[in-house]
Amino acid sequence: MRFGLTILRMLIGGLFFGHGAQKLFGAFGGHGVEATGEAFEQMGMRPGRRNAIAAGVSEAGGGLLLAAGAATPLAGAALTGTMSTAMWKVHREKGVWNTEGGYEYNLVLVAAIFAIVAEGPGALALPPRRGGLGWAFAQLAAGMGGAAVAMKLAESHPEESAAQPPTAPGANGAMPADAPADASVA
Repeated sequence: MRFGLTILRMLIGGLFFGHGAQKLFGAFGGHGVEATGEAFEQMGMRPGRRNAIAAGVSEAGGGLLLAAGAATPLAGAALTGTMSTAMWKVHREKGVWNTEGGYEYNLVLVAAIFAIVAEGPGALALPPRRGGLGWAFAQLAAGMGGAAVAMKLAESHPEESAAQPPTAPGANGAMPADAPADASVA
């Protein structure tokens, strides 16, 4: 089981790192900070650029920590926070199932992260090796609570986005044709 956890955390952590790098640097076919920030603005996450950077750092940094098996509760909280935000802002109204654009996939990732933190990081992990049910519930609460605070703060700053000039082409500030419609989805 310990080796299975290692594979799981390395895979999930590595993919989260890549998803964060898409937001931050436009790597792996991503759209980078500007386009992701514009998408966040449209979702009410203002200022969009700052929220895009926060999401990208949470995903990339949390992914690296998770993959390394280092500070897994902290990594779990960062990743649970981004998934909670994605579920609420992007997928909630579409229901559970991914086939309809729902939050099924995000929920599976949150459950997998919870399991990794509850069981500990597995073999080949960097010290300190924190884990256990208490840590798992703590990271879940911190991630969901942090997401709730971030969304509340983002929604309370509509004037900041109005002051920023649109960077997307078009009179209505629409997203570029190649920008993701759901830039916060992992």
